[in-house]
Parts: sequence; C-alpha cells; structure tokens
Amino acid sequence: MAIARLPRTLVNQILQQALRTPDREVCGLIGSRNAIPTRCYPVPNVSPEPQRLFEMDPQGQIEAMRQMRERGETLFGIYHSHPCAPPLPSARDVAENQYPDALYLIVSLNTKGVLELQGFRIRDGQVMPVELEVTESTEEAAGSAFTHAG
Repeated sequence: MAIARLPRTLVNQILQQALRTPDREVCGLIGSRNAIPTRCYPVPNVSPEPQRLFEMDPQGQIEAMRQMRERGETLFGIYHSHPCAPPLPSARDVAENQYPDALYLIVSLNTKGVLELQGFRIRDGQVMPVELEVTESTEEAAGSAFTHAG
C-alpha cells in the first residue's frame, strides 16, 4: 500500500477548515517542494449544493496554482470534506478527477466526535487507498511522494 507522510500542521489546517463550516464541504489544494507537502491552499467551494458536493472556484484554483508556481511548489494533493458521509470518494469524485498523480484527501465529519481523514489515489477510474502518516515536522515528511510499503 502506498504511504503519504503529512506534517501535522498541514493536517491541522485542513481539519480546522472543515470544522469551521461543518455543514458544507470545504476544498483546496496541497503544494509541495521536492515531494514534501508544505502548504495548504483553501479554495472556495462554489457548488450549488455545498452541503453534499464540492466544486472548486475556477479562479481560486488558478490563483492557488499560480502561488504554488511562484513558491517553487508543485501540486501534491487535493482535499475536501464530507459533512454527512464517510471519507470515501464518491462516483462523481472518481469520474471528475483530473490529477491522477495527486494525493486525494477526504475529511469526514460524519463521526461521533472524532474526525476521520483518509487518503486515496484515483487513477483511470480506480480508487487506491493510501496510508497516511502524520509527522511532527515538514522534514519528517520527506519521502512523501507515495512510497510503497514492503
């Protein structure tokens, strides 16, 4: 199984964003430098049904990608939340995925007091789980680019 290492500060930013608007899906991008995830880029959700779907604001997504380029980062991951569903990609998530090399993170608020964060890779219509390892620092996240466990 593939493994992705994420710095705790980055994971906390994503979880806090989901908790701020628990009734609507949040979404964004994760930038990396040298395959080490470094920065979270929240992007507004412009879906007409944000309580159950996400659609990244096109201008917000372009701006996030521009900021990544300016900082010498590349796209590492895409994240969104599920206010009322488990942390699994929907059929729509799979069908609309345009970044097969990106880590796909889903936060579920559909739990009893505990947030769930799951990672996936979506390629050619196939969903592959990715084990998430939360590290204390960015340096510890080195080697995050989907290493494979023995």
